[in-house]
Amino acid sequence: MTYLRLENITKRFGSFVANDHISLSVDTGKIHAILGENGAGKTTLMKIISGLYQPDSGQIYIQEQPVKIIDPQEAIRLKIGMMHQHFMLIPQLTVTENIVLGTENYWHLNLHQKQQEIAALSQAYGLEVDPTAKVENLPIGVQQRVEILKILYRQAQLLILDEPTAVLTPPEVKSLITILQQLATAGKTIIFISHKLEEVINLCETITVLRRGKVVATTTTESATPHQLAELMVGREVALHIQKSPLSPGKIALSVQNLQVKDNRGVVAVRNLSFDLRAGEILGIAGVDGNGQRELANAIIGLESIKQGKIEFGDSSLKRGIIGYIPEDRQKMGLVLQFSIAQNLILKAFKKSPFCRRFLLQKEAISNHAKSAMQEFDIRATGEDIKVSQLSGGNQQKVVLARELAGEPDLIVAMQPTRGLDVGATEAVHSRLLAERDRGAAILYISTELEEVMAMSDRIAVMYRGEFVAILDAQTATVEEIGLLMGGGIRK
Repeated sequence: MTYLRLENITKRFGSFVANDHISLSVDTGKIHAILGENGAGKTTLMKIISGLYQPDSGQIYIQEQPVKIIDPQEAIRLKIGMMHQHFMLIPQLTVTENIVLGTENYWHLNLHQKQQEIAALSQAYGLEVDPTAKVENLPIGVQQRVEILKILYRQAQLLILDEPTAVLTPPEVKSLITILQQLATAGKTIIFISHKLEEVINLCETITVLRRGKVVATTTTESATPHQLAELMVGREVALHIQKSPLSPGKIALSVQNLQVKDNRGVVAVRNLSFDLRAGEILGIAGVDGNGQRELANAIIGLESIKQGKIEFGDSSLKRGIIGYIPEDRQKMGLVLQFSIAQNLILKAFKKSPFCRRFLLQKEAISNHAKSAMQEFDIRATGEDIKVSQLSGGNQQKVVLARELAGEPDLIVAMQPTRGLDVGATEAVHSRLLAERDRGAAILYISTELEEVMAMSDRIAVMYRGEFVAILDAQTATVEEIGLLMGGGIRK
């Protein structure tokens, strides 16, 4: 039986057509994947189903009844819940307050009772969080659990999950997949958006592929391979395996000695950490999210004060701030969302020639620079004056990448550089970083994607509770060995 049916859904933003006459059906109690590269129209389509956007034309049917989803409240009334790729949480509120927000009509909220309900719900689904914790103090992986719990708390029958595993560790992904399978067996209908092709094939039954706003294929996971799906998504051959040249390390570019750093709560997050990073080398950091990776990266680039220890750079130019930094949250840390593409691309150089002359910004130079960067990094938009808030996640990440690599930095700190990116955008990020390595840049590559860390790195440091418990040769390290160390196990 069909639970959701879309008929010729079209959505335009000015002259840009985000969804072009999209028709698809999702069966009751099934897990249906929606694939497509960044900017293909997936998130726009899901926002239409969840009431955040209104289609320009077309019809939505729930259990073969035509519906008009005028706002998110109507979507909730229709038992539709969506977990967004970029979290819809209020950092200053607690976990419980975020989850119940908008659902309670009482003058006096019994917060203690709600905390107990949330705790029970989180334990029942294996998504344990502290219901009293403030969201701003939680690692991104834990914030994702709060988003999932918000949907479950509202008792949704149709669950839309936009990149739900992008920030989860392998054990958390396995747990989530089990939960989703149980929910589907219980009759819930799930739309699953992901760029992890193996994950989609293992979890889902039916796949709809979007490209440039149109449906290009609907197939079953039984008859699809990762390579076929990748080609359908981007319309060309895609290299799913990373090829890198042999290691040729140069001088020490970064030296960290006995480093200790506190987090925003005053707790020591990095302790007694020492390592060297050489020019032309990628040092990958593997670890479960929240083990001090963020504080380490922030200390290196000067955003976090050091409690004790030393950070030394091999080149004096680095002391003046010529470091490429790709932050883990492109929207909060990497971009000014209300600025245009062109403005974001010069954030670190707007005082310099040719962008500034006699204290006046040079519009033509800024515009030409943006056009060149958009072509080089394949940033897809109708023009350089478009606000970055209107771009897909992948195109936003390309803007960050274009800006941070513009000055050919000697040191690059890449924090979750492919989070939420499709196979094509991920391939682009990897190839650019490998080109920087071959140029002689030293790269610190921090990611919770273990397979990526292993493929990209020359050496792998495993981080647990603020310490490097081991530094391994990437060519000889195994997934089992690193996974054990990530969880606090002891190397055999």
